[in-house]
Amino acid sequence: MMLADMGAQILRIDRLDEVGKDRDGEFLKPGRSSVLNRGRRSLALDLKCAQGVATFLQLVESADALIEGFRPGVMERLGIGPEPCHARNPRLVYGRVTGWGQDGPLSQAAGHDINYIAISGALHAIGRADSGPVAPPAMIGDIGGGGMMLALGIVSALLETQRSGQGQVVDAAITDGAALMASIVYEFKAMGMWNNARQSNLLDGGAHFYDTYQCADGKWISIGSVEPQFYKLLLDKLEINDPAFAPQFDTAVWPALKQKLAQAFRGKTRDQWCALMEGSDVCFAPVLDLDEAPHHPHNAARNTFIERDGITHPAPAPRFSRTATEPGGPAPYAGEHTEQALADWGVTGREPAMTDASSIVGTASGRRD
Repeated sequence: MMLADMGAQILRIDRLDEVGKDRDGEFLKPGRSSVLNRGRRSLALDLKCAQGVATFLQLVESADALIEGFRPGVMERLGIGPEPCHARNPRLVYGRVTGWGQDGPLSQAAGHDINYIAISGALHAIGRADSGPVAPPAMIGDIGGGGMMLALGIVSALLETQRSGQGQVVDAAITDGAALMASIVYEFKAMGMWNNARQSNLLDGGAHFYDTYQCADGKWISIGSVEPQFYKLLLDKLEINDPAFAPQFDTAVWPALKQKLAQAFRGKTRDQWCALMEGSDVCFAPVLDLDEAPHHPHNAARNTFIERDGITHPAPAPRFSRTATEPGGPAPYAGEHTEQALADWGVTGREPAMTDASSIVGTASGRRD
């Protein structure tokens, strides 16, 4: 999605048996409602027959990069691993994203985001002291440690290819990426400023001046008054003169001060706290739900969210001074662009029309030819 937002032409290869099965709202088949699948076209292809593999390799000849997310060895068994692809296109950047990586004792095991961030140490650092680790919804692993790291790897490899004229393989393991996403935690640990007890550290909700608090109306606000001048402003806004708050970084008093702040914040509604603190140097923001966030005045002013075909999307990021980013069309149905994509990519020599059961390409209408 991010590569497409930046202007890359993305062609997704879908399974032939997925043609005609897309259903909006069906689990793992989001159809037009997909946000992550925006900005690409879909070609349905049977990669388990020689004709399908031949068509795939013809597409590779014109590609700058390829992304695959199978378990290690699957692409090789299909006959479209790095070796045959580089034989057809030596400049190809071959991007591989997996949970555990291309090697290692877990490389062939199934897994999900929660498992990958667990083994990296990142999951352990998230949660409250009186509960177990809390899984963030696929943000640190799949999206940050997986997709974004792979996108960076592909762009970096493409820059290197401009100099060397040679392609290469990018091994993006979500476990590796999730560990990298936790770099700040490992840095604090190395400095003696982080321990393994949840909610007892500077940035994990242990500090009374860096946490979320519930308001009188049941809604929540966030406070990040880390620097002393911001902390002083927080106390001023709260009209707190209690000398117990003076030793800001004394971890021994954090739990007691947290209780006092919790009581103070329960005295007003979230909107009242916004009126008092938002836009100041307190380092404050309301905790908005997914319905509220797109309508916040700051997000609206920056067009942080956009609407496409009745669906709310986060807008492309980051932004550039000279080249505009613009999300492409809606998420495709499987095989929706088969005919046009084959023509646009210059794929020739297709097999004569076969029976429905033995066809190698499919269109979104369900017709196979």
